[in-house]
Amino acid sequence: MNAPTRLAAYGAGLAVLLTGGFVLGDRTDLGAVEDASATHSSAPGDGTGADHSDMNGMGGMDEEEASGATSAEVPGGLQVAEDGYTFELPATGYRAGTQSVSFRILGPDGTAVTDYEESHEKELHLIAVRRDFADFQHVHPTLDSATGTWSVDLDFAPGTWRLFADFVPAGGEALTLGSDVLVAGNPGDQKLPQPVKTATVDGYTVTVTGDLAAGEHSMLDFEVTKDGQPVTDLEPYLGAYGHLVALREGDLAYLHVHPGGEPGDGVTEPGPIVEFVAEVPSAGRYQLFLDFKADGVVRTAAFTLDASRSTTPTDQPADESAGGDSDSDSDSGADDGSSDGGEGTGEEHGH
Repeated sequence: MNAPTRLAAYGAGLAVLLTGGFVLGDRTDLGAVEDASATHSSAPGDGTGADHSDMNGMGGMDEEEASGATSAEVPGGLQVAEDGYTFELPATGYRAGTQSVSFRILGPDGTAVTDYEESHEKELHLIAVRRDFADFQHVHPTLDSATGTWSVDLDFAPGTWRLFADFVPAGGEALTLGSDVLVAGNPGDQKLPQPVKTATVDGYTVTVTGDLAAGEHSMLDFEVTKDGQPVTDLEPYLGAYGHLVALREGDLAYLHVHPGGEPGDGVTEPGPIVEFVAEVPSAGRYQLFLDFKADGVVRTAAFTLDASRSTTPTDQPADESAGGDSDSDSDSGADDGSSDGGEGTGEEHGH
């Protein structure tokens, strides 16, 4: 199937999920920790600038007040609190190694939410990633319905981690809330990953074909092989043959993308290629984590891609554009927020 045909098919049947859009304005140094906000549980701030969840020197102001934005302008997702819901998670008290992590989602009335709708076969998805991308975990906590407390084991390494709670409250809209936690200990020499399109995990090799372009639907094909042979017996995991999370370097802008089709639809093959359409809000570097299930085990392959500025031509010739040179105008618009973590405008939101 050629790219135009596939794009048309995806446009009709595929929802590209940007569960949370992108973060506002955090250029986080590795290992930095956030301040606690008086209104947003114990979420820390990174000490590098205003972010809709990473606040520094804001005196307990909420993210919308600090950024000067209204609730309609703030992208959904990576806030500690949004639409009256709060991610109540302690910021400190974590040690290296496996330990139980507990948290609550507080509703608009201030009490713990106990009623959720299933999304991708689970009531809540928890993503945990260290800020240098060296560790990534996608887990599904257990809810104590009497107290509204979620609990799950996480395997922490020292450093600063970002945790994302992805859920749908009963009768409400899909939300992704996020908060940083500090794990005690020496994080070591942290280095951000360089671009790579091939990953090997447990003997499986996964290669991604395609490129990201800011503000455009980008085709990404992930091919899974083992011992040089295509894997054609991928197993369904949470209702799909693959799950993809993309995080923008610096502010950890969060995109949750799902492939086209679903197991058992008579069209979607169980490998070796899992196809995605993704749209990133700005140019910059993105870390991608692909979850896939084979031989009864869920594995995660990590990739690093650079998203280019949009190459879509404008409707107006360069010499007639209001700003003069259309290339410079396009560059500044497409790159909004990529180098300084600032707010962009290319988010999609949904489940």
